[in-house]
Amino acid sequence: MYKYNEHDRQIVFERVKQFRGQVERRLRGELTEDEFRPLRLMNGLYLQLHAYMLRVAIPYGLLSTRQLRKLADIAEKYDRGYGHFTTRQNIQYNWPKLEDVPQILEELAEVEMHAIQTSGNCIRNISADQFAGVIADEIEDPRPYAEIMRQWSTFHPEFSYLPRKFKIAFTGAVKDRAAVAFHDIGIRVVKNDAGEVGFKFYVGGGMGRTPMIGKVIADFVPKEHLLTYTEAIMRVYNEFGRRDHLFKSRIKILVHELGLEEFRKRVEEEWEWSKKTALVLTDAEIERVKAHFTPPAYETITEPVESLHQKLAADKAFATWYQRNTLAHRVPGYRIVNLSLKKPGIPPGDVTDAQMRAIADLADRYSLGEVRATHEQNLVLADVRQSDLHDLWKALEAQGLATPSIDSLQDMICCPGLDYCSLANARSIPVAQEIAEHFDRLDFLYDLGELKLKMSGCINACGHHHVGHIGILGVDKKGEEFYQITLGGSPGDDASIGQIIGPAFPRATIVSAIERLLQLYLELREDGERFLDTYRRVGIKPFKERVYANN
Repeated sequence: MYKYNEHDRQIVFERVKQFRGQVERRLRGELTEDEFRPLRLMNGLYLQLHAYMLRVAIPYGLLSTRQLRKLADIAEKYDRGYGHFTTRQNIQYNWPKLEDVPQILEELAEVEMHAIQTSGNCIRNISADQFAGVIADEIEDPRPYAEIMRQWSTFHPEFSYLPRKFKIAFTGAVKDRAAVAFHDIGIRVVKNDAGEVGFKFYVGGGMGRTPMIGKVIADFVPKEHLLTYTEAIMRVYNEFGRRDHLFKSRIKILVHELGLEEFRKRVEEEWEWSKKTALVLTDAEIERVKAHFTPPAYETITEPVESLHQKLAADKAFATWYQRNTLAHRVPGYRIVNLSLKKPGIPPGDVTDAQMRAIADLADRYSLGEVRATHEQNLVLADVRQSDLHDLWKALEAQGLATPSIDSLQDMICCPGLDYCSLANARSIPVAQEIAEHFDRLDFLYDLGELKLKMSGCINACGHHHVGHIGILGVDKKGEEFYQITLGGSPGDDASIGQIIGPAFPRATIVSAIERLLQLYLELREDGERFLDTYRRVGIKPFKERVYANN
């Protein structure tokens, strides 16, 4: 993984020093909250309902075990013993004291981490496919290019005060796991007809108040022009993006209002200038960064592991976990392991300090010392030998991290909602827990098949409800919490935005409404159909009729 150079270290530690002085001034009353707000946001510090919240960046989701142990230390020393992994490969602390935040940031800097650009109208944390470098369907590992983008965007003077926040995601695989069509810029590694590797660019995607699917603006951009083309897009957005209207300030609105062709024309004009600058990537620069992501020295394992097959046959619980929570690795003899952070009774994405330390120990023992954060609020050990899987499973089970529910209804995404967030209209965590506990029957979950349920406590869509097969949005109706259901969303290659089925449900009936939807799906589905497939085949009408039949 990437290691800081002297410039990285200097800018991060200088920012810590600067923010320490700003916090001291705020505590002495020399800065008002209005004056302090933009300063804290530039350091990932939000003011929530009950306390400050600190959001820490995990670039493209990659963590060393040293870093994970530091995150555990911070949770124990400065928070309430846990951290919350988000859908954008960050971790959040919900209870830090303001006077402690500079020390937290200094400790993060010591392990090459920071909270820079996790907030504010700038280029946010660069995200990527959580299986980058190890999944079999990959054209090329996108992480070196995500790292190049991170270095280019950090403290970029021209793009530090954009019209609105800006999110970029990479995938290098045939299957999109990074939701590139729902980012301001989505970038896919592709091959052209000549066999050359470059990038397909999507622009203008996003969720929130006005969800939109990103549009392809360039089918193939050569590697050397990754930054020049990105800068061209950013310059057009920075110049023409709306600053007079908060809800119309995202690039998706600019692309929609100008039209894709006009937007592309302006980008192409800007690109002609940008291609003449030092931003053109040389082969040497690309190889320099790639050297930080060299594949490890995997063992040569050519024969099936007989003991694994014996344990799979003898232990049904282990076999279920193996089937649900592990994937094929590009190297024979290894598996990719998903660690579920969705145990019933626990808020999705929450991990205790003890669990983080245990995961770090297991990663050192079984997965070459690395851990990854996913877009689904889970963690990944990417390089586990098949011969170690049974021992790893037993250790994860002891920590409550082996729930065999990946891609099931129970593997839902959920934002913090009104329990923490000052923007939320309704609680989401208790509803997610009620759903998880109500359907806590593994045979039933497996019979449902792949089913993505995503929940947000407000229209900002931090829980990605727009792209859930089933989406739930918390709304406020005269001071009461209601929940609106959408159906048919998908974040991947078949990107779609869910449709609202009708009036919102009160808290007391939302779980029973979900149950009626699922029962109808089981009645209507054909062989091999997922929930999403059945919905797309029959449409919204039968689901709407069933869910409101008793209202």
